[in-house]
Amino acid sequence: MTFNFDQNIDRRGSHCSKWDSMEKLYGVSPDDGLAMWTADSDYPTAPCVLDALRAAADHGIFGYTNTFPDYLNAVQWWMQTRHSWQIDTDWILTTQGLGNAIALSLDVWSNPGDGVVVFSPVYHEFRHKTERAGRRLTECPLKLEGDTYVVDLDDAQSRLKGDEKILIWCSPQNPTGRVWTADELRAVADFATRNDLLLISDEIHHDLIYPGQTFVPMHVAAPEAQDRMVILTAASKTFNIAGQRTGNMIIPDAKLRAAMNKRLTVLDYKPAALSLMMITAAYSPDGAAWVDAQIDHLIGNRAVFDAAINAIPGVRSLPLQGTYLAWVDFSGTGMSFEEFDTRIRKSARIAPSAGPSFGAGGESFERFNLAMSRAQIVEAGERLQKAFADLQ
Repeated sequence: MTFNFDQNIDRRGSHCSKWDSMEKLYGVSPDDGLAMWTADSDYPTAPCVLDALRAAADHGIFGYTNTFPDYLNAVQWWMQTRHSWQIDTDWILTTQGLGNAIALSLDVWSNPGDGVVVFSPVYHEFRHKTERAGRRLTECPLKLEGDTYVVDLDDAQSRLKGDEKILIWCSPQNPTGRVWTADELRAVADFATRNDLLLISDEIHHDLIYPGQTFVPMHVAAPEAQDRMVILTAASKTFNIAGQRTGNMIIPDAKLRAAMNKRLTVLDYKPAALSLMMITAAYSPDGAAWVDAQIDHLIGNRAVFDAAINAIPGVRSLPLQGTYLAWVDFSGTGMSFEEFDTRIRKSARIAPSAGPSFGAGGESFERFNLAMSRAQIVEAGERLQKAFADLQ
């Protein structure tokens, strides 16, 4: 099967946050700018997903629905087939996306004022949801060794105050693109156990892994810690269906699962039928073929982008192991964040995600979304080279 990831679709005016919020948030007009910030892709989802949606529309009735055992079976099949992870369908609870899952976890398993551990730089919503919930963030910096981020658990231990209840982990890591090894994951799970922390592993980017890397689910790496483990997964990044607001909490431990299920029941939460139909279609052999083709496209985008960026003196795009989010270091230019960010937004007319928003360690970085057409990647590289032409 062949798929077209170079189809340019005008998303402006479609209630798309990535393009329609760009000017308000970054001062870059969608008329001549490139949206490379929020993590969704600019090409259509898999044909099998669209076919399922068309079939539902042709049916024409959208009434109350029962449970979706085929959805649970599809999730189970996907995890086994793509990630060698054997799960029980009883472990799966659905939520309104993974942001909602994190907020629910903070609500169920911590109290206002409790500490929440993160390893930064990391997805900014970990911080935002912690603060909105009235919890305190314990920020533990990752260590950048050459081009690779590593976890410094001795340093992290020294930063704990003793009131921490939850560790929110990101795997693969956003924004750095790091794919953690099984040994690294076991060390993090041991750290959570020693400090009696609930371990929430956000694995939303787990399908977007590049050659030479192997994604290992936290539960596969450290099954002995499953009594304190909640794994978050979703099809949203993989298949560009984040607007369907559906994710999974995979909870092996019966006691933890019962506590969350009770909260979902009190809130009267039920997943939307159309989203379950779409994800069931996605988690299939046809969906897997589309994902493999998407990764091939992203490999090419990564190569084109990195070649353009790394040709600018003082700028380097860190080797991307997973995700479609390039993490670019501008520290070698000697410029402040405000200086290089202004060049990117005002001169190149590109809106990336600002590095400082990801916490400690992001001060000299920007995050660029590569999930777009090859032509747009080429244009982005040319714009950035022109914006920093005086450094050549």
